[in-house]
Amino acid sequence: MEQRGSDKHGPRLDDQQKHETEGMVRGGGTTHAEEWKEPEAMPAAGEESQQSYPPGHEPGVPEGMTQRDVDVRSDLAKWLSDTHWPSSKAELVRHAEEANAPDQVADMVRSLPERQYKNMADVAKALGLGVEKRRW
Repeated sequence: MEQRGSDKHGPRLDDQQKHETEGMVRGGGTTHAEEWKEPEAMPAAGEESQQSYPPGHEPGVPEGMTQRDVDVRSDLAKWLSDTHWPSSKAELVRHAEEANAPDQVADMVRSLPERQYKNMADVAKALGLGVEKRRW
């Protein structure tokens, strides 16, 4: 009598499972079909990551801004980014209230001077936040 791999399923499923696990059995590693499950290699102790960034796109704070400026501007943009520009102060206040922006954001928008704003950088400048300086 011939021995099958399992008595729970038929020979076709047994052969399929055998084929899927063949790479693990032979090579001691994962099969090609499971590469997506493999974690990325971490740098060894004492080794630094060799991640590089394009010039001008390194992580950190842009020249002309503080970390607080970046954080506040980011929070404002989160709640005002889908505003139609240019917008008046009243339109920005209404948008922030309709979006249920946090009190801190809504208060900053209410403190803006009455005028038209072209974009988020214009709003940040009016609030006294730093604006990144471009090197051209």
